[in-house]
Amino acid sequence: MLKISNLNVYYGESHILRNVDLTVLPGQMVCLIGRNGVGKTTLLKTIMGLLKPRSGTITLDEKPITSKSPDQRAKLGIGYVPQGREIIPRLTVKENLILGLEALPKGRKAKSEIPEEIFTIFPVLKSMLWRMGGDLSGGQQQQLAIARALMGKPQLLVLDEPTEGIQPSIILEIEAAVRRIIESTGISVLLVEQHLHFVRQADWYYAMQKGGIVASGLTSELSNEVIQRFLAV
Repeated sequence: MLKISNLNVYYGESHILRNVDLTVLPGQMVCLIGRNGVGKTTLLKTIMGLLKPRSGTITLDEKPITSKSPDQRAKLGIGYVPQGREIIPRLTVKENLILGLEALPKGRKAKSEIPEEIFTIFPVLKSMLWRMGGDLSGGQQQQLAIARALMGKPQLLVLDEPTEGIQPSIILEIEAAVRRIIESTGISVLLVEQHLHFVRQADWYYAMQKGGIVASGLTSELSNEVIQRFLAV
C-alpha cells in the first residue's frame, strides 16, 4: 500500500525528517506518535506532496509518487484531513461534501449526490446538510472533514490529530467511525494522534523523535515505557 524509504526533508537548511522508513499495509490502521515538534505533521505533508523531500522515496501500491503533485496524489487514492480540519465555513455541509468529489480520478463518473454510506458512518451530518460549515461544533466539523475526504473514494486516509480540541464523548464517536471505515471499506488509515485510547485502536504504531522513527510495533504490545517516552508531557 504505502511505503516510505529513507526520507529526508528540510526546511531551508534545517534537517526536519531524518531517514524515515514507514509502511502502511492494505486495510491497516497505523498511528504515528510523538511529542509536538518532532516532525509528524511534516511527514504527513510530505506524503501528500505539500513538501518536497531532498532524498528518499514514497510509493503507493508499488508505484512511485515522490514527484507527484498533491492533486495527483489525491486522484491516486490518498485522502487527507489536515490538522485544523479546513472545512469551508461559508459553504453548507452538503457543499463541503460535494467538494470531496474533486479527488475522484478523471473518467470516473462523479454524481453530485452523497452516498448513503457516508451517513451510515456519520449520521449526524444527514440532519445538517443545509447548515453552514462554520456553524458546526469542532467535533461535527471533524466528522465533516473526514466524510469529505471519503467522497473521493480513497484507498488511504491520512488524518492529522483528528481528536485535537474535541470533547471526550465525540472523540469516542470519531474513533468508532474510523474503525467502521476500515472494516466496511478496507481503506488503510495513517494518523497522527496523542489521545492514548485512540492510539490503541490502531494495529501498528511508529514513534518519532527528533525527526526520525525510533520505535515501532503492534499497538497491542505498546508498553508504558514507550508511552511515557513518546506521549507523556
